[in-house]
Amino acid sequence: MGEPLAHVPVLLDAALDGLRLMPDGCYVDGTYGRGGHAAAILERLGAAGRLYALDRDPEAVAAAQARFGADRRFTVEQGSFEGLEAFAARHGIAGRVDGLLLDLGVSSPQLDDPGRGFSFQADGPLDMRMDRGSGESAAEWLARAPEREIAAVLRDFGEERHAARIARAIVQARASAPLRTTSELAALVARASPGRDPHKHPATRTFQAIRIHLNRELEALARCLEQAVRVLAVGARLVVISFHSLEDRIVKRFFRDRAHGPVLPRGLPVTGGPPAGDLRIVGRPVRADAVEAARNPRARSAVLRIAERAA
Repeated sequence: MGEPLAHVPVLLDAALDGLRLMPDGCYVDGTYGRGGHAAAILERLGAAGRLYALDRDPEAVAAAQARFGADRRFTVEQGSFEGLEAFAARHGIAGRVDGLLLDLGVSSPQLDDPGRGFSFQADGPLDMRMDRGSGESAAEWLARAPEREIAAVLRDFGEERHAARIARAIVQARASAPLRTTSELAALVARASPGRDPHKHPATRTFQAIRIHLNRELEALARCLEQAVRVLAVGARLVVISFHSLEDRIVKRFFRDRAHGPVLPRGLPVTGGPPAGDLRIVGRPVRADAVEAARNPRARSAVLRIAERAA
């Protein structure tokens, strides 16, 4: 089960340690990607172990079936992890999952394929959908969205300081011709952005924001985390790898709030102490060391957090 050269899983050892794998355990990879983490999990499972995988991208699912379809311990299905609870119910594993892994964002093969439109490093169509069979493409959304909506998306999901200027430039440009390619959008953003960060292309935040908006990534993450608590067995682990502050903030707050337990109305009499939370935070956040960051640039921004399902 050697890992393809095109994809290097991020924080692999930390993720496997966090899951606390058992040979006969039942695990879910909610973001299969190109199977780097899944391959390593399967290597550590015995004949009685099971790995279930989800991915929104039909190409990722096809790759999973080609790679592991003959392994009876492995099951993969196309879909978003925001349908985690229904997925677990269909396969009879609700409340019996020993570990759930979420490796957020886009995979390296998606970024490296110009046809997907996720990156401005090579010219390609403005698509950016995880599932190209559903929803609006980036080009379609940019062609019809009001200027105020575009600015809000760039500001809220990209933390872009020049959101209003970029949105205005997009609306002005599309009056002459629609934006259709990644290079067109990247060049427009560069022209509209005053000043330059020497370490980051000026279009980085814009591309991130549009991708997150089109795929409803933050909403899906919040819904998945809520369901994860109900799907996991007591003592099971939830491991989440985030790649930007918006994702990590959602995970951090969710872990903290569920570890503290429900907030009771002020003045309500409580006997036996406050109610306990249903998650326990395990250890401190993990980041890639200098060796991994040098070997895999995508790991530089990664943050891994672990929580355990409490009784």
